[in-house]
Amino acid sequence: MSEELLINKKLSKKEQYEQLVPQVKALIGGEVNTLANQANLCAAIKETFDYLWVGFYHVIENELVLGTFQGPIACTRIKRGKGVCGTAWDKNEIIIVEDVSIFPGHISCSSSSKSEIVIPLTNTRNEVIAVLDIDHSELNTFGDIDAHYLQILVDLL
Repeated sequence: MSEELLINKKLSKKEQYEQLVPQVKALIGGEVNTLANQANLCAAIKETFDYLWVGFYHVIENELVLGTFQGPIACTRIKRGKGVCGTAWDKNEIIIVEDVSIFPGHISCSSSSKSEIVIPLTNTRNEVIAVLDIDHSELNTFGDIDAHYLQILVDLL
């Protein structure tokens, strides 16, 4: 696979995801290092959709700790059940927030963030081991299409 994504930006979001998934699969398919694969996944998602922030938080002891990411500096640690990421971890479910200003307990790592989606990554025992967090500078950015395809991308890891 080349180091360049081939995504037609004129297509719908669904069609862009459909182009992205096989390219990410090829990009990370031969690599066994989790951090390298997460880093490339972050870059691929950010490059394709130009989101504000794309990154991983890893469950370490009883906190989410910042991992690989693309975007502005971020919060380093998040407690279980706190903010969107901590809530997604606690509930082990995808959370879509149309307007972060009205999410109870939202943790503002960047004042530019207006909407957010968080996808938990689980191990074989269905325990959350990390979350993929994506923020955008516009309201109402994420929906069911994002949840569906981001889950597919996370499952490639």
